[in-house]
Amino acid sequence: MYRARCLAAVRAVSPLIGLSSRWTRPMNLPASSMEYCTKSSEPEQTIGRYPIPYKKDLPYDIVELMEEIETKSGFLPNVFKVLSHRPTEFRAFFAYYNALMNKEAGQLSKADRELIIVATSANNSCPYCVIAHSAVHRIYSKNPTLADQVAVNWHLADLDDRQRAMLDFALAVSCGENIGENNFKKLEAHGFDREDAWDIGVIAAFYSMSNRIAHLTDMRPNKEFYMLGRLPKEKEMKE
Repeated sequence: MYRARCLAAVRAVSPLIGLSSRWTRPMNLPASSMEYCTKSSEPEQTIGRYPIPYKKDLPYDIVELMEEIETKSGFLPNVFKVLSHRPTEFRAFFAYYNALMNKEAGQLSKADRELIIVATSANNSCPYCVIAHSAVHRIYSKNPTLADQVAVNWHLADLDDRQRAMLDFALAVSCGENIGENNFKKLEAHGFDREDAWDIGVIAAFYSMSNRIAHLTDMRPNKEFYMLGRLPKEKEMKE
């Protein structure tokens, strides 16, 4: 019951759910669809170095979540496929993801949270997380360029003072710097309290771990992420 609730929460708030209704899964599935293949829709591009389990070998709750996301968004982000190699860790990862990224309390918007991930992941040289979460930031913020700027050099990005203070704190945590009262005071000057500081720091810490997992598994981003949020939705639907 607990694991079902955790995965249901991820399903309910995933930014990819509902992006497009163009793609529907056929009722009669070929035998090859029983495996989440280690190849993407681009034949030459692998998605990771660990084997992806057959659907029939995965727990039902995980398959159900993956199929729903794939059906409603038009593609399945490779992080789901790669982490399905370890179902217990899959559930733990997405339960913590949900606790951090989908809480209602605090001063951080969903776009703020995604920007923290982009900055942290760029600092850790993680292509998967930079590309995937830049796409999600574009969707939430309606800003097609800011995540790209942050990924290249956040110091030169078109950030306001609040965003700069937020990313400065996040990267101090990610880089293992000593965190003192000064760090908190800089945040407080821009309206963040101690609980917000926890959120900023723990998102940076969680995604520093996630970056390392992506490095370990050689996780590759889906090609679909590159264009998400760059064009008006009507134009994306036509193309």
